[in-house]
Amino acid sequence: MPFSSFKEFMPRQDLLSFLVLALVLLVALPLALDVMRLNQVGKFLSFAFVAVGLVLCWGYGGILSLGQGVFYGLGGYALAMYLKLEASTPENTAIQTTPGIPDFMDWNRITELPWFWEPFYSLTFAIIAVVVVPSIVAYLIGVAMFKRRVGGVYFAIITQSIAAILTILIIGQQGLTGGVNGITDLRTLKGWNIHTDEASYILYFVCVALLFICLLVAQYIRRSKTGRILVAMRGQEDRVRFSGYDIANFKVFVFCVGAAFAGIGGAMFTLQEGFMSPSFVGVVPSIEMVIFCAVGGRLSIIGAVYGVLLVSVAKTLFGESFPDLWLFAMGLIFIGVVLALPNGIAGLYANWVAPHVDRLLNRLFGKPGEPRIDVLQPSSQGASS
Repeated sequence: MPFSSFKEFMPRQDLLSFLVLALVLLVALPLALDVMRLNQVGKFLSFAFVAVGLVLCWGYGGILSLGQGVFYGLGGYALAMYLKLEASTPENTAIQTTPGIPDFMDWNRITELPWFWEPFYSLTFAIIAVVVVPSIVAYLIGVAMFKRRVGGVYFAIITQSIAAILTILIIGQQGLTGGVNGITDLRTLKGWNIHTDEASYILYFVCVALLFICLLVAQYIRRSKTGRILVAMRGQEDRVRFSGYDIANFKVFVFCVGAAFAGIGGAMFTLQEGFMSPSFVGVVPSIEMVIFCAVGGRLSIIGAVYGVLLVSVAKTLFGESFPDLWLFAMGLIFIGVVLALPNGIAGLYANWVAPHVDRLLNRLFGKPGEPRIDVLQPSSQGASS
C-alpha cells in the first residue's frame, strides 16, 4: 500500500463525506421512501457509477468522454443476456416456432442460438463480462487514440460517434440484440424473482454496496501517485511527458477504470429495471452522464453521486409535470453550472461549508496535521480538455 497511514488514504474531510453519504443512502432514504421510490433511487444510483468514473477520467485526467453510455450499455447487455437465457427455457417458450431461444430471435426467424450467446448461460461468465467487456473496448479505443495523442475535443467527438455507431448497430441487428426494444421481460436471477418488493430492497442495498466499493477504488487512485500524475497531466501534459512518464498508458488505465465502473452501473440498472435497451447507449444518455458529473463536481467523487441524485430527481419531478420541456431544463442546468459553479455542488461545499466543518472538527479532535485536499482547483490549462 503506497500510503503510510489511513489518514493519508482517507483525510478527515473525505472520511466525513463518505460517512454522511453512507447515512443518506443506507439509513435516511430507506426509512423515508416506499419501495417504489427506493427502487427508483437505486436506478438513479446506477448512473453514479458512470459519474464517479468520469470524475477520474475528466476531472483528474482531463479526458472528456461523450461515449460512456457505450460502456454502461455493454455492462447492462452482458447481464441482460444471461437473464434472458434463463427466462427462455423450452418450457417458457413452448409456443415459439423454436423453443429455448429468446423471443425476439424467434420473431426474426432465427432457429439457433448465436455462438456468442452460448457463454451467457453461465452467471459467472456474465458477471465477469460486465466488467471485462467494457474494459476491453475502452482499452482498444484508448490505445488507438492516446498512443496517437488524440485528445481534447477530438477525443470527445470520436467517443460520441462510437456511441452513435453502437446504437445503430444494436437497433439494426434486431434478431441478435432485440433491436430498438432491447432485451426485455427479464424475470429471475437463478430462480429468484427480481420484481418483488423484497428483491427491490435487496438490489438497492447491493447497488449501494457496489457503489461504495467503486468509490473506495476511486479514492485509492486519486490519493495515490497515479492520481497526482493524472492531475499534473491535465494541467501540463508535455511537462509530465518530458519527465519520463508514458502519458498514453496513464490515460488508457483511467479510461478503462471508468469503463469498468460504467459496466457495473449498467448491470445494476438491468437488474433493478428488468430490461436493457439501446436508449441507454447512445449520444443523449452519454451527454446526460457528463451533466451528472458536472453538476456534482467533476473533481469530487462524492459530489458526483449527489449530482446524479439531484439531476435525476429534478428530471423525474419536472418531467412528470412538463415532459416536453425537460430537455430545455437540462440544458439550462448544464449552462448554469458551467457559468456559475465550475466545481459543481462540491465546489459550493468546499468554499462555504468545509471551512466551518474544519473549525468544528479542530475543536473536537484537534488539527489533523495535514492540508485538506478533498477538492482540487482546476488549472487554467487543460481544464476543459
